[in-house]
Amino acid sequence: MVSTRDTRHLHPEIWDALQEVLDPEIPTLSIVDLGIVTGVSTPAEDAVEVKLTPTFSGCPALKIMEQLVEDRLKQAGWRNVKVYTSFDVAWNSNMISEAGLTALHKHGLAPPPRHDGYIELDVLSDVPCPLCGSRNTTMKTPFGPTLCRSMHYCNHCSNAFESFKPVS
Repeated sequence: MVSTRDTRHLHPEIWDALQEVLDPEIPTLSIVDLGIVTGVSTPAEDAVEVKLTPTFSGCPALKIMEQLVEDRLKQAGWRNVKVYTSFDVAWNSNMISEAGLTALHKHGLAPPPRHDGYIELDVLSDVPCPLCGSRNTTMKTPFGPTLCRSMHYCNHCSNAFESFKPVS
């Protein structure tokens, strides 16, 4: 299996199809832009293999995403599709594309900041409101509706919002 950076130019039709597969928990964001498609290869003329690396090892949507990928690629004409999950390399929030960060914001989630691999705990507290842009926000709990989100409140516009956690 080759990494995503090596295969986009080799298999643009596969990547175009995968771009249409939306994350089941954030349906404004493709799994490609979320950065969980971490490998694509074509071991035979009618075969494609796709490697997924989930945002969290216990992601409840993982099997659904595997099935969505298989269904979409079969719809695109691939007869032999293998989709598998790998934890060889851990997913991190820097794997989210710029389009993905924009999609998170449009969905009403504060996107995670880019990082250099080291994340201090106070980064969870310094989150701008995705609705009004104010930094006058308070983290209510680091535990949101899913493991990858935290809950916040904007003291400026008086709205609650979720933030996608930075992960290294």
